[in-house]
Amino acid sequence: MTSDKWAAYREASAPLPAHHWLWPLYGAGLENLGREGRPIQVPMPQCGPGQLLVRHDAVGLCFSDTKVIQVGGAHPRLRGRDLAKEPVVLGHEVAMTVAQVGEGLERRFRVGDRFIIQADIYYQGVGLAYGYALQGGLSQYNVVGREILEGDEGCYLLPISPKMGYAQAALTEPWACVVASYRITHRTMWKPGGRVLIVFGPRTPYGVILGEPFDRSAPPAEVLAYQPTYEVWNSLRVRCAIGHVRLNRLYTLEGLSGQTFDDIVLVGGTPDLYERLEPLAANGALINLIGAAGLTGEAQVDVGRLHYDHIGLVGADRPIISAGYEQPIRSEFRAGGCMLLLGAAGPMGQMHFQRALQAEASPRLIVATSRVMDRLGLLVPKYRDLLEAKAGQTRVLVRAFGEHLSEAFCAELLAETGGKGFDDVIVLAPSATVISEAMPLVAPGGVVNIFAGLPRGTKAAISLYPVVRHGVRLIGSSGSSIADLRQMLEEAESGRLDPNLSVVAVSGLGDAKVGLEGVMSQRFPGKVVIYPQVLDFPLTMLSDLKERLPRVYALLGPNESWTVEAERAFLEELL
Repeated sequence: MTSDKWAAYREASAPLPAHHWLWPLYGAGLENLGREGRPIQVPMPQCGPGQLLVRHDAVGLCFSDTKVIQVGGAHPRLRGRDLAKEPVVLGHEVAMTVAQVGEGLERRFRVGDRFIIQADIYYQGVGLAYGYALQGGLSQYNVVGREILEGDEGCYLLPISPKMGYAQAALTEPWACVVASYRITHRTMWKPGGRVLIVFGPRTPYGVILGEPFDRSAPPAEVLAYQPTYEVWNSLRVRCAIGHVRLNRLYTLEGLSGQTFDDIVLVGGTPDLYERLEPLAANGALINLIGAAGLTGEAQVDVGRLHYDHIGLVGADRPIISAGYEQPIRSEFRAGGCMLLLGAAGPMGQMHFQRALQAEASPRLIVATSRVMDRLGLLVPKYRDLLEAKAGQTRVLVRAFGEHLSEAFCAELLAETGGKGFDDVIVLAPSATVISEAMPLVAPGGVVNIFAGLPRGTKAAISLYPVVRHGVRLIGSSGSSIADLRQMLEEAESGRLDPNLSVVAVSGLGDAKVGLEGVMSQRFPGKVVIYPQVLDFPLTMLSDLKERLPRVYALLGPNESWTVEAERAFLEELL
């Protein structure tokens, strides 16, 4: 490709084709992706008033894409859509260029503008995610309209710097999910305007008092109390009257089925009582456990809801209801502490690993684990430069644990922390068993972040005693907001974090199915990036470009990492 042709591509000034290619999914299963194992060709979509025609330049393959393939129209984001009649086009990690501007948008956009997209789109209160309800990046072109340009949070397209590469830009989306997991702000009081349920169990501490669980200027709307002590009930009556809060005394819990609460306080509870109350937690709820005496056994905790519904577990052993909120939940990892990454070999695990290494104040110990060593063993050579930069500040251990975290394996890891345990445990392995087995490794005051997307209803046997007695906190994180994406874009454009380090393989659109098969089998130790404007280039690991595209390989960065220069050479040869 000449420099003139490259400039024309960058500026999207070349004539548009009459047709383009895309991968429709017609039902559950990879056999229903495309036709006869190939994408299909369709007429170029028409751009109407108030719309943009966009060209998809790069799209990252995500494990979330494979969940749609597995269940088809039963996926929660598709709401039972009949894919045979209305197929979905996957791909939500997308970099795009404006190819045509519809009437009425001339002052806001121009041909050649480059964007990334916030995948979680809300329009008039309805979720319409890109690559789910809306056609996604596994297509060469797409029309975007009012849902994206005038959504509930404004425009869901974010402009990117001309210096940013296409893959670099596309991968800010998954990276934003990692950034978001360290940006969560948790409440330290009852939710203003929310609903509160207080349940007093069989092991209620002597002399328990209410404390100050809400500010008079921001009270909840309603408080329900079951079997309250005399002292707490009187305190509630006074405070609720001052705050104009509805207060109701419950004489049975049976009538609460189907209701939800923003704060659930369990005083003197037991594991069985916790399991009974957990389904009443609303999205974003905090469950506050007061008193450790009855929590010596294990409870079946819905770790899928911790992840997807952002439920947090807090508590205190002091007989004060507000004490459970007094130790704020720490989202950012502890600088100079000990971090355990459970399932670090996959793309998202590597992103957490890279972020910890590139932080100004990294943990003093990072232990990266996985079930097997084949992909995990690539971490050290891949990130050698970052490890050398942190020599003397951060020690990294790579350990495979097989099918289970055995007692001997856990004892070895605890010894590496000096017996204290890990301040931050990031769960990237989609296994309830691993979560259960890792709980004894958490240090007092430690945070367990359920980052892996376990389905709602997935139960892990967890002792709640450390939550109350030792200040351990359990949280979950899923997805990202447009603010998180902006933050990650700033990190990438400034050079503080380079998403290109996550890339391990590249492909043209025609081999997207091969890439998705590899993601499903967890074959790739990093991200696969599809270039939709290249149709037939086979999926190729970066290390194999040496034979297939030697000029591109010569422009790879340290440790065979993808670069903006290599990407340009790749597109120049293949477009």
